Amino acid sequence: MMPFQKQEKIEVVVTKGGDSPVRRWEDLDIDILLKIFQSVDLFQLISIIPQVCRSWQLTCSDQLLWKTLDLSVIQSNFVRITIPPYVYVDSPSREKLAHLLKICLNLSRENILTLIFHFNLYVDNNQLAYTAKRCPGLKRLVMPAWEKLEKATICSAFRKWKDLESLTMPSSLEEPTYIIKKIGRSCKKLSELKIMGPCDMLLASTLVSFLPNLKVLSVRCTELPKPALVILLKGLKQLKVLNISHCIITEDLPPPAPMKILTELDESILEKASR
Repeated sequence: MMPFQKQEKIEVVVTKGGDSPVRRWEDLDIDILLKIFQSVDLFQLISIIPQVCRSWQLTCSDQLLWKTLDLSVIQSNFVRITIPPYVYVDSPSREKLAHLLKICLNLSRENILTLIFHFNLYVDNNQLAYTAKRCPGLKRLVMPAWEKLEKATICSAFRKWKDLESLTMPSSLEEPTYIIKKIGRSCKKLSELKIMGPCDMLLASTLVSFLPNLKVLSVRCTELPKPALVILLKGLKQLKVLNISHCIITEDLPPPAPMKILTELDESILEKASR
């Protein structure tokens, strides 16, 4: 994570032919400022630009700049451990993330519609609860790593995101069916889901039961049993896109035959997907 550096206040005066100043930077039209600020990175927007002048500071909180908060460039400094929560995040990393979230969520004034975390960013319970409170209108969410989050905190956050339409779930989630049930009860508008992990028959059945209105589902790069694939194709009546690229499709055969890996989809699968 990039450190925040204190910047000196900048004051630029525009002159013409040696005459008295004709216009200052803070007098620029707000539409021009917004166009410029949309092209700067997050760290400039929150730590440098607001120090130029009062006008620029106010412009930094304009809702047009905060439709999307992309934290995908930020990762935690962590090491894997053998006891719960199976990951240790150092204190400076936690403190920097807390500071960053506080600044961004205050500037956004509850206008964030898209929130993107890196999958190796370890948000804790307090940080997720604060984020959920300050992003009530969220429509798209790419979740961070789950290890340091309690199920109760996750479920409480999703209860606040009733307008959520698109969700990417990380792979290390324990009891994903439990979370899917809670999401299905809270986020009635959810139509796009990306699961970064295995999808077995239990998870497939849960998706059909609690998220029946899914239109886009991605379960890429994982093991996918053929019966689970059939459940998804038959049960999700509104499905328009099912992304199973790079999946290993498996089929259990009667013993003593070993599990079979399908090298191509058979006619029964293609027929169910033809719609």
